[in-house]
Amino acid sequence: MTTKLATLYVIATPIGHLADLSPRAQETLKSVQLILAEDTRHSKVLLQHFGIATRLESCHEHNEREKSITLLAQLQAGHDCALISDAGTPVWSDPGAKLITAVLEAGYPVSPIPGPCAAIAALSASGLEGMPFHFYGFLPAQTAAKRKLLEQLQKNLAGTLCFYESPHRLLDSLQLFQALWGDTHILVLAKEISKIHEAILKQPIGEILAWLKADPKRQQGEFVLLLENTPPPQEGMISVETDVLLTHLLAQMKLKEAVALLANLSDLPKNKLYERALILKGESP
Repeated sequence: MTTKLATLYVIATPIGHLADLSPRAQETLKSVQLILAEDTRHSKVLLQHFGIATRLESCHEHNEREKSITLLAQLQAGHDCALISDAGTPVWSDPGAKLITAVLEAGYPVSPIPGPCAAIAALSASGLEGMPFHFYGFLPAQTAAKRKLLEQLQKNLAGTLCFYESPHRLLDSLQLFQALWGDTHILVLAKEISKIHEAILKQPIGEILAWLKADPKRQQGEFVLLLENTPPPQEGMISVETDVLLTHLLAQMKLKEAVALLANLSDLPKNKLYERALILKGESP
């Protein structure tokens, strides 16, 4: 008889509307022995709303490795556990990857319970094709670093670019978009998805900036920004197919090794591949 291993459930939670927590997610959160959440104060409100009394502990970027030990001890004792984020799908611009890696390396199953994700929700209502789709989470806080990253993306990546942005940096980011892509380039701004003040605009960047500046209250909330990018033709430009191959190589080996191997397999210059590899890993070139 095979003994069932304890499981870590990775559970998506509502990004605004509490009714978006699926029945399966509710049932699982009630049945596990431990729930790890980034901010227990925030998650406690959600759990209390659904009458979930499961033990809740914090797991954030500063204690993720430490909590991995706690979690593995629970799994070893045969206790199912769950990982949730403050809102949306865990690991998307949230901690959790190190924790999940530790669980997988220890041989325990990780099971996702799908649900809300602001980036995918925004894309679904955007009218954009979304293929290929490049998610970058939050842009750098400093304007110079943000501009450098956006310039690299503009020159090198074809497809739909997706970013999260906070209210106090929103105008700065959009003004950089305006400077780089032009006043008339179409942008999708999704604000407060599933909440009372939800708004999804698909308009030229200049018009969206004017709309936001017309009423400062419109600049409040959580934002997803989407735009389609077509890089200018350039010698040695990296194709989408090469991009995919480089992504796979980076998952299997160190950055320099992946770049050297792909440079040998293609006619592309090593410095361009190195810059692209940094972008794919979410680092500034």
